[in-house]
Amino acid sequence: MAVKAMLRTGGFCLALPLLAIFWPLVSAQAQQTADAGVITIESDLQSADNGTGVITASGNVRLVHAGRGLVATSRQAQYFTEEDRIVLSGDVDVIQADGNQLRADRFTYLLEEGRAIASPVPGQQVFSQWSLTPSQPMLDVQAETTTVTR
Repeated sequence: MAVKAMLRTGGFCLALPLLAIFWPLVSAQAQQTADAGVITIESDLQSADNGTGVITASGNVRLVHAGRGLVATSRQAQYFTEEDRIVLSGDVDVIQADGNQLRADRFTYLLEEGRAIASPVPGQQVFSQWSLTPSQPMLDVQAETTTVTR
């Protein structure tokens, strides 16, 4: 995937101006070939830990993955560069360009696998709405459920 290729070149495909001083720049050629994998994150606060390779965004997080037509909002987002995994938490809303949407408390997006796992607040459920057509593959989402005893 393009994200992995960009990480191997020593740069990030995340458009995080605040973090530009922490990470090396990607060459123009690698940038052009990786445009489909570009993920943009906007938030109130962003930090990066070079030791762990974890980028954390918090407060009014808005994530855009243009290559997949995906926009997500949450309270916090963490990008685990070693695992190529993004975890959104707190009032997560995910909307795709084709109108598909999902609401959960926690949303884990496994970039390499193109797979997502949505988890609810304990005692609640994950909400999703899909507009499927015969030629459109459905995103592989695994919703975790909790049992409520009354």
